[in-house]
Amino acid sequence: MAPSLSGPADRLVFSSCEFLKLLEVHELTGSWSWTFATGAHVWSPGLFRLLGLEPGIDRPSYAAFRALVHPDDRLRVETETQVVREGRLRDRTVRVIRPDGSLRILSCRGEVYHDPHGRPLAAAGAVLDVTDRERLAAVQAQERRRRRALFEQTQSWTHASLYAQAQRVGSAELLSLTGVTQEEFRQDCTVVVAPDDRERTRDHVRAMMQAGRPFVTHKLLLLADGGLGRFRFAYAPVRDDRNAILTWATMASRVEGPMAAPMDAVMQRGLESGIGGRHLCAARALLGWSMQDLAAASGLSLSSIRRLEEDGEGPTGRTRRAAVAALREAGIGFTLTDGNAVAVYRK
Repeated sequence: MAPSLSGPADRLVFSSCEFLKLLEVHELTGSWSWTFATGAHVWSPGLFRLLGLEPGIDRPSYAAFRALVHPDDRLRVETETQVVREGRLRDRTVRVIRPDGSLRILSCRGEVYHDPHGRPLAAAGAVLDVTDRERLAAVQAQERRRRRALFEQTQSWTHASLYAQAQRVGSAELLSLTGVTQEEFRQDCTVVVAPDDRERTRDHVRAMMQAGRPFVTHKLLLLADGGLGRFRFAYAPVRDDRNAILTWATMASRVEGPMAAPMDAVMQRGLESGIGGRHLCAARALLGWSMQDLAAASGLSLSSIRRLEEDGEGPTGRTRRAAVAALREAGIGFTLTDGNAVAVYRK
């Protein structure tokens, strides 16, 4: 079970999934999935609202979506055959004419999932209403205020950055907490650490990053008010489909603080690199699922699931993400412990 939280700061904590729900409430976004073998389409309530359709009355399908696209934009949108047989699905911004005649401009992002032999298996994506950019900007500002309030009350935050010298960037929260400038941080990222702890911190973080796996470390930070604070930092590498590290995601929180920072989408993706076959097997056990159940839920083949659980060669990062996403959707959580182990729990 996940630990319970108490106090006024609890209301500030919610994940990127809940941020998407906030966007849906404001009728700004929607999500979808499509399993090719069964032809099953799943649309979020927000997507129905964006398209002006009614859940339970209008049946979700790729054809139904494409039929609403403005005729002048429709030729730029892949056909069903191109998606299912060729695995083509490019990001697009298109105009949609809803049944009531109103026009919306939608930014569509999607991804096709393939089996180890390259055959398209399923697709999923998100749609963002960019017609009224001011309304979207207002919601994004609301999210920034939430993050700032969370930081001020709990001194916890999330961040993503490359750690190469020329591209190293300190988060706004870390810089305000320590009083260090961005340029000072770029020159020496350990300048925020107490002098007696800098060598240990530098050596430990460098060694763990070279290993390329998620890890946890504690740092004694020099605070802007002249005091010291001990913080827990969780690091996770975010990789592309060729397994190259794109960036490092971090979660930081004060050790004696009331809670850790909420895990956002970037940190979740980074943590996936540490999720091995035994974690997937344990997650299935918590749900009472067989390998076939996980294959069906993730849109993957049974052989792909078996190779993932055996930590065998072949599965791509995209395949792992599909399996992990299905488990998370079913209520499984993954977190990183102080011993750098991935813990599996049911929410």
